[in-house]
Amino acid sequence: MHLASLEKPDKKRRSLIRLGIEQGQAYAWSRTRMGGWAVAQSPILGTTITLNHLKQRGYLPLSDIYQQITPNKRDSLFLMT
Repeated sequence: MHLASLEKPDKKRRSLIRLGIEQGQAYAWSRTRMGGWAVAQSPILGTTITLNHLKQRGYLPLSDIYQQITPNKRDSLFLMT
């Protein structure tokens, strides 16, 4: 989603509804005058963009990637022989 397209309240409202927010709450949140940083720290994004939603979109948690690429301490590389 392009940042300039989110400057219009109607686009924000439609996007929030698409993410599963009720229409009344989406209307109120779309009319906020908070800046991008304030919105990111508010319940607006915390309740709309969840880990489950990101996983459904194909994003992987960094902790899962780290565990896949980091050798386990029980592997032979870490054993003192």
